[in-house]
Amino acid sequence: MKPNKHNLPIYQNGFSLVEILVGLVIGLLATLVIMQVFSVFEGQKRTTTGSADAQTNGSIALYSIGHELQMGGFGLIASDNSALNCTTTTFGATGITSIAPITITDGGNAAGASDSITIRYGSSSSGGIPSTISALPGGSDVTLDTNLGCQAGDISLIVDSTGTTCALSSVNALVGTDTVTLQDITGAATSAGLSCLGNWSVITFQINPNYDPVDPANSVPYLERNGNAEVANIVNLQAQYGIADSANSNLVTQWVNAKDVADWNVAIDGPATGVDWGAGLTVANRNRIKAIRIAAIARNSLLEKNTVTNACSSLADPSPTGLCAWDASAASPAVSSPAPAITLSNDPDWERYRYRTFETIIPLRNVIWSKDVLL
Repeated sequence: MKPNKHNLPIYQNGFSLVEILVGLVIGLLATLVIMQVFSVFEGQKRTTTGSADAQTNGSIALYSIGHELQMGGFGLIASDNSALNCTTTTFGATGITSIAPITITDGGNAAGASDSITIRYGSSSSGGIPSTISALPGGSDVTLDTNLGCQAGDISLIVDSTGTTCALSSVNALVGTDTVTLQDITGAATSAGLSCLGNWSVITFQINPNYDPVDPANSVPYLERNGNAEVANIVNLQAQYGIADSANSNLVTQWVNAKDVADWNVAIDGPATGVDWGAGLTVANRNRIKAIRIAAIARNSLLEKNTVTNACSSLADPSPTGLCAWDASAASPAVSSPAPAITLSNDPDWERYRYRTFETIIPLRNVIWSKDVLL
């Protein structure tokens, strides 16, 4: 019997060298496309995440400052003789140096310059309602119509009957329902008014640049509250006073920087008005301040490869571009009110960051309410 033989076809297993090389090329091209898409997506994600962080930080900073600004001057209650009208104030051993509700310290125009804001107010649950001094029985005791609203440890404020002289002290003890024992009875006299202010708070907001020239990318500026870090990546703070034509008017007619007359720069601040809104501010002009306008500049922490931010194009034009505090135009300003300059050039890489400007206007309600006559 003859064997059954068939010619079986020969099959080749695997890929040829050419097929392998073609596959590698296709794989490399696909990898390059994927990495490019991933790189672009990652960059966009970091920018978006950083912008969201800047949005959060700026909102928190503005809220923190605005919340305290609304308290400015609390306890300096309206009366026939308001403490805000005192031209002479004795602070005694209280450690207090001013009863001005709000003080802006202008940072100037130097690179990285930023303003600081100091806010002062009391914590009295009675709002600092004054009680008339009816007698001085002796020692450090002062007899009032009533000592309701006073507590031991409160800061006390005495305003004389003319409303021009103030004296601060502290309450050591309460005696009965109509007498307080003061640490110092300077300024106490019958018919004068005495207010208990509670704890007197002094809060200062300012920017700590925290700049590291060796490692700029890891420099994290922040907003400080009384020397303590409040919000990170807040790089600049600008503020202006909103002033009225008179102390008894609540209509803001001009916005001004808190600069001394000697420091006025016409190119930046406009024409000098003859009023010193800095260290030489008088009581009469201080009482014309009815509002505060503030701008907090939050930074996206992502350092971009190229320039993404430019300096403000104008401090006086109605539609400026670049890193600006706000539109300087107004409907009917009595006097030109240029916006404050934002200068971040102390950081050589400042143009490679993105920024968000948060601005608001806060009426000084306690100053407004502390007037017995309004025009």
